[in-house]
Amino acid sequence: MVVGDYTKQYAVLRDYVLELQATNVDTTVKIQVESEPNCNNSTRQFKRMYVFLGALKKGFKIGMRDFLGLDGAFMKGSFPGQILTAVGVDSNNGIYPLAYAIVETENTDSWKWFLECLGDDLDIHANSNFTFISDKQKGLIPAIAQIFPCAEHRYCLRHIYENMRKVRTITEYKEHLWNCAKVTTIPKFETLMRDFRSYDVEAYEWLMKIPPHHWARSHFSGRGMLDMLLNNLCEDFNSKLVKGRDKPIITCLEFIREYLMKRVCNVMKVINKCTCPLTPTSERLLYANISSASQYTARWNGVSKYQVKGPWHDQHIVDMGQMTCSCRKWELTGMPCKHAIATINEMADNGEQVGELYTYVHKVYWLETWKSMYSFIVDSIKGRSMWPKSDSPTTLTPPPHHKQPGRPKKKRRQTTDEKSVSQSQKENPQQGQCESQKLTRKFVSVTCSKCKNKGHNARTCKGTGGNGGTSQANEV
Repeated sequence: MVVGDYTKQYAVLRDYVLELQATNVDTTVKIQVESEPNCNNSTRQFKRMYVFLGALKKGFKIGMRDFLGLDGAFMKGSFPGQILTAVGVDSNNGIYPLAYAIVETENTDSWKWFLECLGDDLDIHANSNFTFISDKQKGLIPAIAQIFPCAEHRYCLRHIYENMRKVRTITEYKEHLWNCAKVTTIPKFETLMRDFRSYDVEAYEWLMKIPPHHWARSHFSGRGMLDMLLNNLCEDFNSKLVKGRDKPIITCLEFIREYLMKRVCNVMKVINKCTCPLTPTSERLLYANISSASQYTARWNGVSKYQVKGPWHDQHIVDMGQMTCSCRKWELTGMPCKHAIATINEMADNGEQVGELYTYVHKVYWLETWKSMYSFIVDSIKGRSMWPKSDSPTTLTPPPHHKQPGRPKKKRRQTTDEKSVSQSQKENPQQGQCESQKLTRKFVSVTCSKCKNKGHNARTCKGTGGNGGTSQANEV
């Protein structure tokens, strides 16, 4: 009675859609049903549903960041399915959830349908230079290749590492993998890959089967103004939906909408406290580059280029006309690197009018852009008794029921690394001591509090054995 009936909510799903679109302008909702051979049948079986709130659609277009993370999560209710999500990144490098869909399963057909709906809402065409990142879900790779052949598709590096561990049981090559992925120039990447090959030939050959433009920063383009290697933004959003994935369909959809409405309000409160021209995260990144730039010296070549030299033979060329650096960090992120800041300092020392430093940061990081993204609110809706009635001649019925074995799991599956960290003691870097962690009770014999014997507890105690057991049994 509290969360709603799993079966009956499908019958009023079209009414919910009308209310959602009436209160949230420009909201896109698409429902797909199973094909019915009998046209005179008054019912249609639910298959898929896609939702993209109008406020998030407008805010994402203002954000100027052509970058999306894609992921899927299991439904835990009576009618299992998958929740497909698309998550963007805002000006503060925080998550910006966009579209979500409930589909029957995670395959190429469902991902193609989801991407087609997403492309129509965001004006992404087949020749668009968009950037996606994913965990290589089932059917997603061919779906992106067919719908958006010109898009850049990045793979989450953590999942590449986990797949590599299935082939190679050793874990010492993790540092080699991350070093190869983090560098931003191709010559440095090739050098580190040679070191990786000399360390482990089989792991190197397995990794080379994945093209570097899917996982290495040195081969990324600067389309999305982001050098992200992990798909943490989607995992973060999915973790917020855990308590809603076992609810009936409308209750689940309302759980997602209410979370999005609450998140927009919380971010607006943070924005109202900001006074700097940049967002808090971008400001911290910029100050870190300013601190590193003090160790570098720039030399002008007479036109618009500067030779910047620093410690450890770090030498690059900065082109202020094109606003690029040979280290490619300025190009990948839109944030001036330490070489560019050293060049700007040299220009200021020579008496040139350089202006404020934040003007060299891409507008995607400006506070004004961040404020504009969250100026569109997710509106609330009325109760079910006040929803408009759909005039559709057919009634929706739930999909086929598949009972899942065992108790429904809510927590996501942890990787081997996460399990080892949670079970081991974490060292405190400040005090040099170890924090006490909860240890496992595996292989620990239980002692009864009544009879003081081992092998059972007080609830299953029969009152026999031990002096304490006999006396307590007589008292009972």
